[in-house]
Amino acid sequence: MSTVCEFELNGKREFFEFNKVAKQSNGSVLAKLGNAVVLATVVSEFDNPVEEDFTPLTVQYVEKTYAAAKLPGGFIKRESKPSEFETLTSRVIDRSLRPLFPKGYVYPTTITVMVLSADKDVDLQVLSLNAASAALYTSNIPVKKSVAGVRIGKVEGEYIVNPTASQLEQSTLDLYVAGSKEELLMIEMKAISNEEMVEVDIEAFTKVHKTNEMSEDDLVEAISLAQKVLNEVNTTYENGFEIVCKEKKEVELVQFTIDEKIIEYVKENYSNNIKEAIKKLAKSERAVELKEVAKLISTDTYSLENEISYSEIYEAVSIVKREIVRAMIVDEKVRADGRGLKDVRPICIETNILPSTHSSCLFTRGETQALVVGTIAGPKDGQMYEVLTDKSTSMENFMVHYNFPGFSVGEAKPMFGVGRRELGHGNLAKKALEATIDKDFSETIRLVSEILESNGSSSMATVCGGSLALKAAGIPISNLVAGVAMGMVVEGNKYSVLTDIMGLEDHDGDMDFKVAGTKEGITALQMDIKLGGIELEVLKEALLQAKEGRMHILGLMEEAAQEIVPSEALPLVEQFAIDPSKIMVIIGKAGATIKEIIEKFSVSIDLDRDSGNVKVSGENKQNVLDACEHIKTISNNASSKKDNVKNLDFEKLYQVDEVLEGKVERITDFGAFISLPKGGEGLLHISKISKERVNNVSDVLKVSDTVEIKVLNVKKDRIELSSALL
Repeated sequence: MSTVCEFELNGKREFFEFNKVAKQSNGSVLAKLGNAVVLATVVSEFDNPVEEDFTPLTVQYVEKTYAAAKLPGGFIKRESKPSEFETLTSRVIDRSLRPLFPKGYVYPTTITVMVLSADKDVDLQVLSLNAASAALYTSNIPVKKSVAGVRIGKVEGEYIVNPTASQLEQSTLDLYVAGSKEELLMIEMKAISNEEMVEVDIEAFTKVHKTNEMSEDDLVEAISLAQKVLNEVNTTYENGFEIVCKEKKEVELVQFTIDEKIIEYVKENYSNNIKEAIKKLAKSERAVELKEVAKLISTDTYSLENEISYSEIYEAVSIVKREIVRAMIVDEKVRADGRGLKDVRPICIETNILPSTHSSCLFTRGETQALVVGTIAGPKDGQMYEVLTDKSTSMENFMVHYNFPGFSVGEAKPMFGVGRRELGHGNLAKKALEATIDKDFSETIRLVSEILESNGSSSMATVCGGSLALKAAGIPISNLVAGVAMGMVVEGNKYSVLTDIMGLEDHDGDMDFKVAGTKEGITALQMDIKLGGIELEVLKEALLQAKEGRMHILGLMEEAAQEIVPSEALPLVEQFAIDPSKIMVIIGKAGATIKEIIEKFSVSIDLDRDSGNVKVSGENKQNVLDACEHIKTISNNASSKKDNVKNLDFEKLYQVDEVLEGKVERITDFGAFISLPKGGEGLLHISKISKERVNNVSDVLKVSDTVEIKVLNVKKDRIELSSALL
């Protein structure tokens, strides 16, 4: 018989039903909030331990389209490859629950979350994490701590706990925090831009783009609110789930330990060798030097006489290495590469080094190097994707794609498909940069970050290079964005915060978090905490130290931005506005007019029927300008519907071969526009001015000249002319 646990939290009723479905798993639950229902299961194979020292945990979050009463999009009507949202949500759940497993738990474990019914106003990431934690907490797996997720929004200056989708659209903040009663385990945050009407004069207003960066104090305040909510939610869950918790299975927690004598021998006799190896490790994420030390030890008399295996020696070397690295940082305030705790590695920036791309930036910081390449395309060239609760497809017009080839860390392996890590790093960079892009910029932007070298925080190098690539492409941004990776080492009551961590410090540290922002504040943050939580005062100290590093990097980026030379490959874009009532004249019957202009001038044209905005882009500058003039002429020849005057009908006013006298109104490189006696303007093309070749129209005609012309071709909304002498 099933058991239902019902809770009232944050003004919403939550239902968790146990022992009803998937009863052969170690733990399962049907979680319901509003009309959303998710199934979470956890299965662990106690009889199949792995030999390595890690917890083999797999998390999969799966959305079923039937949950929203629709079929899968595309040709194949069956769910297949996970969407980016599914992959990123799987990653969020994994990062939140993995710290709960006890050290030495080496049994293959799979957590599966399936969305069975969707609700537009329910945050599926929050509900899914809560359901997965409930299944794990009530299972017989030796995990005795509940974890929950909470999202914090900010609307009109007020914080909102677990905002609805409509509230999040109005929010200037998206903060997602996962944690237990006492500990914060994972934090993700991004600023959300908007536009505000600002008074510039009496009864005069203008739209202003607001990036909505967060200050360090405000961010700590929002995280503090999330922490209070998590304490309440997890306390409620743990008390409520007590009646359905299974008895925990007594499983062997494998102790991957080696004889202390071996560690002491290595420490006493080879510490100097390891210190030298550490200096070289500071320049690489690969542990080649440690392996060399381990090989050296394995051939000495002590190792041979005691028949110590290479794996034991290497483990001992790794333990001693970790102790040395942490002692240097906490006690000596010095790092493996000789830097102080707040020092940022040397930075080199080059922009637009690839001549055939729209923009590019090679950003090098220490031994981490990212080549970020920008491409601009039309509004309709974005990435189409589906949201489970939306009936129609959506369009993503800003993409950040991150690639991490093996050669970046000296590994001889081929490049495969994009993994969760690549998607996660690209998503973080996108969060950091997106809020700075002007809301009025409607073109599609794709940034591709190729990591060419890696030794610590290639995602933050992607942010820095990506911001400069946006700038180099002429995309309107509010400010440059810099990112810095921070770390922390804690020993007893002492701790040290590190700026710009490298791979060695990430591996041996207790926490790593990445902070990105402008000179005004933070636009994105991602934090994973390995130790048992973090005090808010310590977090604030770390954020302020990150600000110092960010401002240093921004100073160097601003200097590099001054040296940007625009790429010749950039498409020329011209924008102007016409009367919205004349847009249909530009389009023509069944789109004939606009198609003719596009083909004639080899350009792309984007029209906004509401505002009358016209955007013309193309590879050839003169063609773009000529197309703009042509569109303006058609618009000028069409009277506004607001004036209640019918559009000029050239076919009724003029006849082919009719000879007229007109006045030159405007001169362009491709011809002259002639004001006609019965109204309207016509184009006298450069090839129709004279029997002789004309190189420049201005050599033959001047504005206000009176010329005798002949009607060459006439249509309802435009007329083509030639000289009467031809």
